[in-house]
Amino acid sequence: MFLSELRPSKGAKKMRKRVGRGPGSGHGKTACKGHKGAKSRSGFHQAPGFEGGQMPLHRRIPKRGFTNIFAVEVQAVNVGRLAIFEGGSEVNAKALKRAGIIKSDEIRVKILGEGTLDRAITVVADAFSEKARQIIEAAGGRAEVRKP
Repeated sequence: MFLSELRPSKGAKKMRKRVGRGPGSGHGKTACKGHKGAKSRSGFHQAPGFEGGQMPLHRRIPKRGFTNIFAVEVQAVNVGRLAIFEGGSEVNAKALKRAGIIKSDEIRVKILGEGTLDRAITVVADAFSEKARQIIEAAGGRAEVRKP
């Protein structure tokens, strides 16, 4: 067997449908588009979600609430989760991401005051709750707001 003798197996390759090539082809005259109507004409476009004049699904279902376009996504981390870090270390978004506590170091981080902390660490985050700030400072650490 030579490289020049290789062929795809039988039925693996299908010929494309060539429409509008005369009556003998079986796909001539109307070129498989039927007779008249918008769908038979060139440039036809149908809006997404159009259901043939029936009330479309996105208009049939009830609507609730709204989406706040000014909402800021924030990842909340409780003070108790910071106990895995060694005393004297600096805990920032990158360190939290490495530890698997937050999903992304691009999204803002807010430290909340649930749990306890028994070591002095420097925490750098976008925001702190008042209780979280008190817990960190009571343990001898520092709570610093990250600069944008």
